[in-house]
Amino acid sequence: MSAQIGLTPQGDHGRAYWAVADCWNLVRRSLTHYRRQPVYILWMLGFPVVSVLLYGYVFGSAMKVPGGGDYREFLMPGMFAMTMAFGFINTAVAFVTDSSKGVNDRFRSMPMAPSAVVTGRGVGDMITACAELAILALTALLIGWRADAGLPAALTAFGLLLLLRFSLIWVGVWLGLLVPGPEQAGNLFAVAFPLTMISSVFVAPSLMPDWLGAVAAWNPVSATVTATRELFGNPVANGGSWPEEHALLLSVAWPAAITLVFVPLAVRRFQRLSR
Repeated sequence: MSAQIGLTPQGDHGRAYWAVADCWNLVRRSLTHYRRQPVYILWMLGFPVVSVLLYGYVFGSAMKVPGGGDYREFLMPGMFAMTMAFGFINTAVAFVTDSSKGVNDRFRSMPMAPSAVVTGRGVGDMITACAELAILALTALLIGWRADAGLPAALTAFGLLLLLRFSLIWVGVWLGLLVPGPEQAGNLFAVAFPLTMISSVFVAPSLMPDWLGAVAAWNPVSATVTATRELFGNPVANGGSWPEEHALLLSVAWPAAITLVFVPLAVRRFQRLSR
């Protein structure tokens, strides 16, 4: 019996151990790509910083916050959420690039946990998301933004931002397994752009036409933006609608619903590729 066990790829360890070990190996692979391609890191982290400076200084003087308050303080939670929302594009592009090069096919032929391909990408992207938030928060502090509600509330707000990113990772995985090539994956920006623009990232929904304001108020990104503004102690500009009044609840409910829908879709799609 011991000889038979020694011949198996898992040895004396169970499936859970190898699932974690294989996941970590793929996380290391993902992070190694960043180290070897510093230009990609500069683009990935530089774009949010440039956006903060652009919207905060170029457009900020022309923007008014309903109820008063500094626009840059109103803007920063929205920029945090927008960066987290855009992250699913990077996930999709990375997945479809690996598929087009046959990397995922090689992974499926190896004696490794099938879940590691998906979980490894997810964990790697969450590490990247933490780096993005740290860079953005430092930039925000330099331009005068402050979290005025205290450290525990600020940490809760950052947790909600990472929860939004976590849920959208699975959207990116599913789309990355669905689209045929890297060029099509790059076009997913056309999906992410209205998701963030028709929201409370830049403007309060109460300033929009009624029908558009209702769409923006129910946007999952808006829920996270409004909840984090409250937790950071920044201007909120609440229009009194139900989703704005219950933003904290929806900032948890929306990511949970997105995760419950897209994790099975991503897993099922990956299993079909394996047949």
